[in-house]
Amino acid sequence: MLDKEFVLEELKKIKYPGFSRDIVSFGLVKDLYVGEGEIHFKMDVTETNHNNLLQTKAEAEKLLSGLEGVREVKILLQVKNQNPKPTSQGHAPDRTNPIAPLVKYKIAVASGKGGVGKSTVSVNLAIALQKSGFKVAIFDSDIYGPSIAKMMNVEGQKPHSEDGKNLEPIENYGLKMISMAFFAKNDSALIWRGPMIQKAIEQFLRDVIWEEQDFMIIDLPPGTGDAQLTFSQVVELQGAVIVTTPQNVALRDAYKGVSMFQKVGVPISGIVENMSYYECSKCHEQSFIFSSGGGKKAAEELGVPLLGEIPIDTKIRIGGDKGEPIMISEPDSLIAKEFMKIA
Repeated sequence: MLDKEFVLEELKKIKYPGFSRDIVSFGLVKDLYVGEGEIHFKMDVTETNHNNLLQTKAEAEKLLSGLEGVREVKILLQVKNQNPKPTSQGHAPDRTNPIAPLVKYKIAVASGKGGVGKSTVSVNLAIALQKSGFKVAIFDSDIYGPSIAKMMNVEGQKPHSEDGKNLEPIENYGLKMISMAFFAKNDSALIWRGPMIQKAIEQFLRDVIWEEQDFMIIDLPPGTGDAQLTFSQVVELQGAVIVTTPQNVALRDAYKGVSMFQKVGVPISGIVENMSYYECSKCHEQSFIFSSGGGKKAAEELGVPLLGEIPIDTKIRIGGDKGEPIMISEPDSLIAKEFMKIA
């Protein structure tokens, strides 16, 4: 029988170019009409790659036209503005999204692969913004490997609720934060699939009392999977910071991260090159352990800013382990000044 449910199931066979997710779960199919042999719908997207759009539209038209009883298929592409301009007062664009509406700027910190220091950058960037006079929150959305709680010296704390419905975020160093680490048992593995991840992310954003914040720094899990796609679908991100290390392997994954955000219409704020070099504490000679210049080259090729270059330093690692980020333990250090520049 030709009805909406059947058509939606058929459209789930179409994957959006570059992703493993189908166009229905990706939220691209809008205002679907099915009746009297006709199928009409809109593809409401934020995209600048017209080849991807045309390819997806052509696949959908071919698939639906081949269904029994279908005599007409109409698909209207609605492309939103990728980079809405701020108002003359410099505020964020108008929002209709009810998720965390009192947060002006939601900035994702992402990486194409693990082990590049994304959480370290997230924490110190958030503190740097707070030291610059802004109200800042941190959302640790790394469902599988949350580390913000330890780095911010709030491990083991539990959020409480005054009304039994909404959670109060944990606070330290002048920042509000929420993390799966506050709810999961230590050293326990979470085996979650896409829908569970999406539900958890939405609940953290809707049910936590964030109050007014200038910035929310969102520490994403590594890669380009369900968590990143969920944010692009349900949250209006004002920017994404891509963290990488200088070597070619990491840079290839950074390109994937940039590509993913560009495809879903999230502006790239810039690239942070972590572990850029090691400086000897005695002779002050710099050693480029993971090659050099990779972040700068990637930024130039992608047409985005290189926000900063963070060196390898044991003080960063010690600070993270102790719950005293270097922006707190050594705010006048050269590394802290680099984070201030990034902020």
